[in-house]
Amino acid sequence: MKMLFTLILSFCLIFYFNVEIVSTSPLQYDSIFNFGDSLSDTGNFLLSGAMAFPVIAQLPYGETFFRHATGRCSDGRLVVDFISEASGLPHLPPYLALRKDQLHSFHGVNFAVAGATALDAKFFYDQSIGKVLWTNDSLSVQLGWFKQLKSSLCTTKQECDNYFKKSLFLVGEIGGNDYNYAYFVGGSIKQLRASVPLVVEAITKATSFLIEEGAVELLVPGNFPIGCSAVYLTLFGSPNKTEYDRNGCLKAYNAFSKNHNYQLKRALDMLRQKYPHARIIYADYYGAAMRFIHAPRHHGFTGGTLTACCGGGGPYNFNNSARCGHIGSRACSNPSSHANWDGIHLTEAAYRYVAMGLVNGTFTTPPLRSSLK
Repeated sequence: MKMLFTLILSFCLIFYFNVEIVSTSPLQYDSIFNFGDSLSDTGNFLLSGAMAFPVIAQLPYGETFFRHATGRCSDGRLVVDFISEASGLPHLPPYLALRKDQLHSFHGVNFAVAGATALDAKFFYDQSIGKVLWTNDSLSVQLGWFKQLKSSLCTTKQECDNYFKKSLFLVGEIGGNDYNYAYFVGGSIKQLRASVPLVVEAITKATSFLIEEGAVELLVPGNFPIGCSAVYLTLFGSPNKTEYDRNGCLKAYNAFSKNHNYQLKRALDMLRQKYPHARIIYADYYGAAMRFIHAPRHHGFTGGTLTACCGGGGPYNFNNSARCGHIGSRACSNPSSHANWDGIHLTEAAYRYVAMGLVNGTFTTPPLRSSLK
């Protein structure tokens, strides 16, 4: 239990193209608002002071692009960073670093917090696993921050509608930690299945809330294939080869992710009927990742996709006693050759590939690029 608790506290929960994600028809958003967890946090967790000495506050985190740690749980940029670049916008500042004097040249903000959950913290305390939460800044807390900021951006409904009609709202990825926390303290797949409708409902309620507040363009991602994650492969590995697919991923955990995504897509279909004026876009993170997991060398990942670039050894280079950033770990010399960064999160190269799939419309329904005319 102590080992798993330590894991939770440390949880920050392809071809490497030489050109940026831009095209002759870049995305045409004036601002971007992002909500989520460690897959898109650009510094809120560090600024919240939730942990005294988080490893994401130091190298090798941030080494590839920024050359210093920024609070991102990767070696470099995240999907949200590439979407900002494709829109011709600067990288989103974390909400907790936003100053009033920045509002005159405002192009969006990032509310995501590493370790955040879709469900409120109370749910986990009621389940007696609240003590392993990395942060209490859940999705509802982030929506509260947006509500506070909105009054500084616009006042009347008409003014807000005009302001947000050329804004993109990224609702996630969120929900992965709701499952991670429970899995890492011993929850079974059967037990966790019961929580999927609750998590999906929290995401769709957040999407509905934002639409009611004036959002008309919303991108809602599904979950990645967790059965291909080094941390899951390490903690829940099996001597039974039939439990793995041809890519070396755990079938049961990937099936769990697919079930979450299926239920989320169905819920979004219902939201589209309720809000026909809004464009609610599903982002297929699962499909985008499986492309390079299935054919890593074809996409430039010569170092593989299941083994972490940064870690302390083991079959998947994920060692709980020497996690990335801790004594005994080291980062590979070329992160762009790996898809997995620290056993939990992806590298900049992998996030770039996922983002390209979204920007080009390959993994979005309906296509993202054609959303604004």
